[in-house]
Amino acid sequence: MEEALKIQSLVIYPIKSCRGISVTQATVTHTVKHKSVETDVGFQWDRYWLVVNYKGRAYTQRVEPKLALVESELPKEAFLEDWEPTKDSFLVLNAPGMSPLKIPLTKPSSVAEGVSMWEWSGSAFDEGEEAAKWFSDFLGKQSRLVRFKKDTETRPSPPEFAAGYSTTFADMFPFLFASQASLDQLNTLLPEPVPINRFRPNILVDNCDPFGEDLWDEIKINDLVFQGVRLCSRCKVPTVNQETGVPGAAEPTETLMKFRSDNVLMPDKKPRGFLW
Repeated sequence: MEEALKIQSLVIYPIKSCRGISVTQATVTHTVKHKSVETDVGFQWDRYWLVVNYKGRAYTQRVEPKLALVESELPKEAFLEDWEPTKDSFLVLNAPGMSPLKIPLTKPSSVAEGVSMWEWSGSAFDEGEEAAKWFSDFLGKQSRLVRFKKDTETRPSPPEFAAGYSTTFADMFPFLFASQASLDQLNTLLPEPVPINRFRPNILVDNCDPFGEDLWDEIKINDLVFQGVRLCSRCKVPTVNQETGVPGAAEPTETLMKFRSDNVLMPDKKPRGFLW
């Protein structure tokens, strides 16, 4: 009898491109929006916040690798189902050389217009001048911190893969799975091994074959069923050392391109970059 997969870790990334929080449990949100986009799904608090420049455009580790050094902390009870923040509930941020920053978890009163990330643009909550100064000082350039405005905004996932679903500030989809076996196999080929945080998954599983996740159409965890819609196209973020915020020159991208590019895995389809 085949053994079931095991969840090795769950990670939530409150601020896009900043450091994640390892948790023992997480709440999956499921909010009906309207007819054209049926549901907003994802882990509670995952990619709710975004750092933007003076034009309201998203910063990510692609251009600001120092974001990897920003640590987030949420109240332990924030990961419980049906928990609601109070005036004493905060997202606490820390970074090298910076004093801690406390962001109230209650709904902000200010709204920023013209926020944009990739294909999406809209309004978002603005977390205020103290947060703006904190990120501006840390990055050395004008910045602001915004929060996804879930009550009025919708950011659809690509309809060719997940029609009727939406996400917050995640790249394309609300969940990213990876397996320990895949990382272990990759590390046998690299000059120096890399940790899983280079790939920033939400759910890391074990007890499967290397890259077995390529073929998963459905993943069932307790009463939840996750749909496997596509492999993850990778940018330059896996080359960024998540402990130092310093990008590397080539690895693990160079090695992955040799056996995980779409030209190798899916030669008859439109190229989208190397894949995990």
